[in-house]
This record gives sequence, C-alpha cells and structure tokens, in this order.
Amino acid sequence: MNAPAKISPATLANLAKLGIHHRADLLLHLPLRYEDETHLAPIATVQPGMTAQVQGVVTHSDVAFRPRRTLVCRLEDNSGELYLRFLNFYPSQQKQLAEGKQIRAIGEVRTGYYGLEMVHPKCRAVEEDTPLPQCLTPVYPATSGLSQTLLRKLIANAIETLPQADTLPVVLLERLEMAGFSDSIRLLHNPSPDISAATLEDRSHAAWRRIKFDELLAQQLSMRVHHRERGKRVAPKLAPHRQLTARLMRDLPYKLTGAQQRTFAEISRDLAQSHPMQRLLLGDVGSGKTIVATLAALQAIENGYQVALLSPTEILAEQHFLKLREWLEPLDIKPVWLSGSLKKKDKQLAAESIASGETLIAIGTHALFQEHISFCKLGLAIVDEQHKFGVQQRLALRNKGKKTVAGAITTAESNSIEPHQLMMSATPIPRTLAMSYYADLDVSLIDELPPGRTPVITKLISDARRDEVVARVRSSCMAGQQAYWVCPLIDESDAQLRHVTGEASRSREQLLSPSSRSHRPRRTESEGLQLQTALETYRLLTDTFPDLRVGLVHGKLDNAGKTSVMAAFKANELQLLVATTVIEVGVDVPNASLMVIDHAERMGLAQLHQLRGRVGRGAVQSLCILLYQNPLSELARARLKIIFENSDGFAIAQQDLRLRGPGELLGARQSGVAMLRFADISSDEDLLDQAHQVADELLRDFPDAAQAHLQRWMANRHDYLQV
Repeated sequence: MNAPAKISPATLANLAKLGIHHRADLLLHLPLRYEDETHLAPIATVQPGMTAQVQGVVTHSDVAFRPRRTLVCRLEDNSGELYLRFLNFYPSQQKQLAEGKQIRAIGEVRTGYYGLEMVHPKCRAVEEDTPLPQCLTPVYPATSGLSQTLLRKLIANAIETLPQADTLPVVLLERLEMAGFSDSIRLLHNPSPDISAATLEDRSHAAWRRIKFDELLAQQLSMRVHHRERGKRVAPKLAPHRQLTARLMRDLPYKLTGAQQRTFAEISRDLAQSHPMQRLLLGDVGSGKTIVATLAALQAIENGYQVALLSPTEILAEQHFLKLREWLEPLDIKPVWLSGSLKKKDKQLAAESIASGETLIAIGTHALFQEHISFCKLGLAIVDEQHKFGVQQRLALRNKGKKTVAGAITTAESNSIEPHQLMMSATPIPRTLAMSYYADLDVSLIDELPPGRTPVITKLISDARRDEVVARVRSSCMAGQQAYWVCPLIDESDAQLRHVTGEASRSREQLLSPSSRSHRPRRTESEGLQLQTALETYRLLTDTFPDLRVGLVHGKLDNAGKTSVMAAFKANELQLLVATTVIEVGVDVPNASLMVIDHAERMGLAQLHQLRGRVGRGAVQSLCILLYQNPLSELARARLKIIFENSDGFAIAQQDLRLRGPGELLGARQSGVAMLRFADISSDEDLLDQAHQVADELLRDFPDAAQAHLQRWMANRHDYLQV
C-alpha cells in the first residue's frame, strides 16, 4: 500500500485483510452505517429502545459482582441520571470512567436493574464545551487490530490528498443524471445530519446510486474486455459438414424443437470461428440440452477433433455415456467413459485410447482433467452443470487442448491453440445474474419444452400425513408406474452405512429376488415414524411393500452398485427407487410418474426444482409430493411456497436470487470472483441495465475513460475470467 511512513507494517497487513492495498482503495472503503453524534439528548428525554447520545458527569463508578464481574457507572446531567454497564472492560476504562469525569456516551437505552442504562456504550472523555461533530459519524467494515478511529483518520487523509477526478465523460453523466464521483464519495464518508438517514441506510441516496452504478459499470467493462481478448486467441475452425449431424437428427424418434434448432445454430456458428467459443447453454429441466450438445460434439468430430464431456457426478456422467452411446454407435462412434471408480486396467485402456486419438468423445467426471490424461486433438470441451466446477478445474480441461491440438502444426502454434468450450446448466440463471456475472459468456437459451411433456402437479404434505403418502406410492406402483422417494441424508453413521451398503449394491438378480428380503428384521410402526435417512426409508418401505421391488441408490455406493440399481430402475425391474439427491440431474425414466421428497424443507429451491424434473417425462400425469416436517422456519416456508406456486425454472431462480443472493447461486464460479460490494443485482436492476448499455459506448467512444474507470475499480481485483 502506498501510504505515509507512519503506518506500521501490522496496520498495513490488517488493511490488506479488508482489501485495501493502495491509498486509493481507502476512498471506496465505504461505511456500513452511521452514528448520529451531532446532538446531545437530555437524559430525562431518553426512552428504552432509543439510540441516543448523552453527556454528563460520572457520580459513581464501581466494580460489582452480580453474578459476573461488571463495571457499573452512574452518569448524571442537569435533567436526570442513567447507568453505564460494562461486562468486559480494561483498567484504562475504569480510569476514564472514574468519579468526577465528564463523559459523552452513545448507545442503545434499555431498562436495567437500577433504571435506564446503556450496556457497552461508546464513551469518551470531554470538556463541558467540547464541540459536537458537524457530520454523521461513519462506522466502517473493520478487522481485529484496526480501530474505527484509525480507519477514519486514514480515510479522511485520503479524501483530502488524493485526486478524485470523474472517470465518466460529462455527456454521459448529464444523460444518466448521475451525481459526481467526488461529491458522492465525500458525502458518503461525511454525511450532514440533515440528510435522510433512511436513504443512507437503504442506499437509495443519489450518492449511493452513483457508487453502485460505477461498480456495476466496472464489472460490465471488465467482462467485455475479457470477451474481446478471447477473440484474439486461436481455436480450431470446426466448419459444419452436416453429415453426421443430419444422420443423427434423421434417426431421432422426435423432431428438435424450435429452441433446440436455434441454439444449435448459434453454437455451430461459434464452432466455425477461429477463436475459442465460450458459450453457456441454458435450459430448464427436461428442455433437451443433451441432444444439442451432442450435435455440437458431432460437428467437432466431423472435423477430425476429439470431444470431452465433463459431468460433476458419476451417475450423471454414466447417464450421458449411455444416452450418447445409444445415439452415436449407429454412426460408428464409440464414446469412452472415464471415472475415478473404474478399475486401474480400465482406466489405463481408456487413457490410452484417448491419447491415441482412437476415442473421439470421452465422457467422465473430474478424472478427465487429471495430469495423466492427455488428448490427441481436443477441439471441444463440454462442461455439464458448469456451476459445480471451479475456475481452475475448467482451466485444466481447457489446457488439455492447448497441449495436444498439434497434429501437423508446430509446437509453438500448438501452444497458442485451445479448444472451444460449451457449458451447460439445467439450473436456470436469472436475467440479472446472467447480465452481471456471466456477461463474459455468450448465452444460448432453450426456452421451450419438447411436445408431449405433461406439467407436474406439486403437493405440500405435512409429515403427520406420511401414511397417506405411503399409500399413494403403493397405488401408483401397483398401477404399473414407477416412483422415487428422495431423502436428504444417507445414514446416521458411517458404521450403519457399511452395514447396509452390501445389501444395496448386490447384483441385480439378488436385488430382485424376494428371498433376499426374508432375513431382515421387521420395523415397528413407531420406528417408522422416525424416518430420517435413505437407509431407514429403504428398510421401512421394503418391509411395508413386500410385493414391490424397491431399490436404493446414494452417493457412497460403489460404481457397480449404482450402475446396477439405476439400470434395474430404468428397465422397470424396480418399481420404487429410494435415493439421495444423486438423482438430481441426468436421470431420465419416462415411466416414473411420482416423486416423494422427504424433508423437503431442508433443500434449496434449485435442488427441489431439479428433483421434481425427474418426473413428468412421459405421457402420464405426474405428481411431486413435498413432504415437510413442522415447525418450518420462515426461509423454509418461503422456499416451499415458491416451489409450490411455480413450475418455470427461471421464475424460481429469480426468487431464489432474492432469498439467497448471488454468492450461493454462482456456485464454484465464485471462487476468485470479485463479488459486488455495494450494488445488489436484485434491487438495483435499473442501474445494471444502464451499466449494461453504457459499457459498450464507453469502450467504443471513450476508451481512455473506460481504462481509467477499470483502473479505479478493478486494479486490485483478481482476474477471474480465464475460462
């Protein structure tokens, strides 16, 4: 930090913890709130619940024990008295608050043992004529070892000595009707007492709006700069030959929707360019993203390049593998599946096939970007559920292509070439989030569902009516349909898991054999009422339905166990599948028309929506039962109300954004992301729209101003837009 020599190394280190590395950063270290120390209240006028500043003489000061060691002082002015109480105090405070001292104290007034009191008020010794501040007192974000007094001193010095020239051209400021930057900064650090406290607290004051706009504009500029820089990088040109893609579309038992055709056309155009595509394919649950991604993969393969499809879980990776094998083997393309749970020999064979170029499309989990996996000629990387992967993981996969695209080109050229990237998400992203944190990506939206999909009916049912739900599951399965029963937990202990896992991961023949259940002890009705986990639910439902075929799948099963159970369920050899949220994405069983989500109050909106999307994939009317347990927290009640009233994933995501904020919705992408400090993309959507519009104009017509603006806001922020 460029700072006066008086600042100690320890203080510099503490400032760095707050993101303050240069003196200019102090200007943008804005207050959390303000205290009004501009006037004094006579003690006789203060009431419980008020925050007030009083001044008087300490007429009594004593350390009492009731029951813990407490410093109690009586403060008197001409109108009355109140008590100051300190549960934690230092000897220096005892001296400051000794009898006869003139004290100014500010804090919340409450009713105490002796009458009105303040607990741990902020105090300072004053003279009778010590002047009052002329501005509200700012309270800044701080850290241990860094006092408010020191922060105020450093910030005041920065305000008086550092330039605060406006980065925005006057013509833009006038058109946007924005306050000046310097005026806004000075006002927010030192607001006069006549300014509405409400507009400062809710950040609706014109000064706050200018700061929030500047922050959003800096984010938009940064995204666009990175988008333009990507245009300078080199990727293989993957021209559309339309042979394999046409054959696949001809063989499909359905026609692509208009949205699927449109999004594939957008992706196809990008792949034909000589710079790397970075496109996000968005679509609600069941909208058909996988077939669009497969068509993109075929375009790469038609040009002699390999494709990598990365999934966050083994179940999803295997579902993709099975689906793509069904589509691609008639085209003489054999996908290879690579996951951490494969046997060593199988991993080695897969790795050799990928490295030699024999494998044209590799599907897998994190195993795909491990060091020992190398691609011969990687042209396209497809990342499913991209928000579940971090920046470094996606970068590692991209670098696989950088190292191996070579072929006939030189090593120097090879190192400058990178694969195209297609990222997919079945978790809808609200418009404001996409505009803000995904503005560096091109976005394709599948905004319609395939024909024939029946809307899913959602019901909220209390745990007290569990028996009714169990009966509904039985009747549905006996009628020839299949059902899911989803639990948020696997088990109560690893020991219990190890005891039962062998049972759940046996061969399909053993799993389906009625005799395999005969040795289990019966559960009593009272035990059934205490269901908490997938294992307990599996045991109870198996005993409750001796005439139904019940399976169990969860994340801790070995790969063979998961594969066996999922294959049995898909083949309708299992009628009821008890599962954890491992089935959240990628599972497609059209005959499954009923889902019960146990303890739905524990799950987030996106997860509930994804789980609900596992049913409603056939022609039969489907039902999703959200089984909840009372009492419900306010947040849980709000989530359940939203999921009950909405089926549109984008509407759900927008409300989820309001509930949780962008940090959680961004998932692993937020690792390294410069999160907004002041603006709120939900409540400041109008400012985001303005920033979105102004960014291109500023870069085009006022490049120097754009650079100055980025320097002010982003100079010390990490570069998080590598992938």
